[in-house]
Amino acid sequence: MQTTRARARHRFERSARESGPLCSRPLLWTGWAISRAFLLLVLAGIIPLTKVAVLSDVAQIYHGWYGVFRAGHYPVGDVTWQYPPLTALVIVAPGLLPLGYAHAFILLAAACDMLALGLLIRADRRRGWRLVASWYWVLGIALLGPTVFARYDIMVTVVAIAALLVIARRPVLGGALAGIGVLLKVWPGLLLLGAPRGRRGLRAWLSTGGTVALLSLAAEAALPGAFSFLNEQQQRGVEIESLGGTVFQIARHFGWHGTVSYHYGSMEFLGPWVSQVATASLVLSAVAGLWLLVWRLRARHFGPTATADAALTATLLFVTTSRVISPQYLIWLIGLAAVCLCAHGTAQRPVALLLLPVAALTVLEFPLGFDSVVGGRPLGVCVLAARNVLLLAATLLACARLWRSTSLVPLEPEPEEAAGPRLRPDVRDPRSTHASPNTDGRSTEPTTTATGTPTTTYQPPLP
Repeated sequence: MQTTRARARHRFERSARESGPLCSRPLLWTGWAISRAFLLLVLAGIIPLTKVAVLSDVAQIYHGWYGVFRAGHYPVGDVTWQYPPLTALVIVAPGLLPLGYAHAFILLAAACDMLALGLLIRADRRRGWRLVASWYWVLGIALLGPTVFARYDIMVTVVAIAALLVIARRPVLGGALAGIGVLLKVWPGLLLLGAPRGRRGLRAWLSTGGTVALLSLAAEAALPGAFSFLNEQQQRGVEIESLGGTVFQIARHFGWHGTVSYHYGSMEFLGPWVSQVATASLVLSAVAGLWLLVWRLRARHFGPTATADAALTATLLFVTTSRVISPQYLIWLIGLAAVCLCAHGTAQRPVALLLLPVAALTVLEFPLGFDSVVGGRPLGVCVLAARNVLLLAATLLACARLWRSTSLVPLEPEPEEAAGPRLRPDVRDPRSTHASPNTDGRSTEPTTTATGTPTTTYQPPLP
């Protein structure tokens, strides 16, 4: 009778927990639909939040590349083409739908957003009943504004999310997905930095390498100029939204004589000391890579959260030290942070929370206040500087927490520690729920508490 009551109470408590706002899938999908509808209305101009043409890249640049691909080759010589070969599939896909190119692109971007949310819901359900990572994705993407559906980065991010979620259990599949991501926008290669050691990690690395090699050969055989983007990447300068660009934004108010111009596909600074700052950014990226190598060699504890934590940290490092920080880069970080939140014991929870105000400030500087940023007006510079300071703080915090969680103190106990102290063969574990005779003829009898939790009453031997 007590057992039946305990079970009923347990079901009631679990039902109460699962009925909260963080656990309701209908509420989650409703929040997703409302927030995305708002972003689409902004893109359509029905809600006039900004005068900046957010869809200009899709309607002009992407659509122009689509015409080049239809002619049978990559956009060789186009300074705005700076992307790996599989990007061609993303650019061509909207043209295959019976819609206008821009509308078809937005539809595909929204489908990828929905797919990412579905993957995170499944991952959340595997760890418990709270949809923490899923709600984080819904909120984070909404904070980034309409740019999410006007760039192809969300399509890359959903591939990276899928790779991170399966790489521990199915390293070959995870490695293959990471390889596809590399050929879409390079940065998903950072997902492998935290791959588990041993055979699983080796299989993931080999799968990624094999996928990149095979698909690269296929792309080069299909269309000429698949790797022409490498030449254009080398010519990039200091973009006005980067950390280096923030230096010049402030310097403009203290007599620095430079200009802002549309250069190699983005708004960049031109003038004195620009090349030196660009070189410094490359040096800092090299230092970041060296730090990651040292971390990998010194790390002793690769728990279930290490792969996602390392991927977020590495991506933060290279975004922060880059010569270019475009608003869509935050899509990568929000996606990786959401995967971190899928696992118990992640070290990056404070970092994930810090990225939310970074996303909010990003939409304030682009597209809402981009004219102020380009013009160097005080309000635009202050918003941009605040965003970059928070981004730098998130990067340093991620590095510190990754180092501590993997090199100093394990986040979760080792299997033997989790199971409790090892007992001698002749000593019965008093936590056992099975009766067993002792050497003196006494026994340990299992009982049940009022809450239904099995306990053991141990009778000590008589003197």
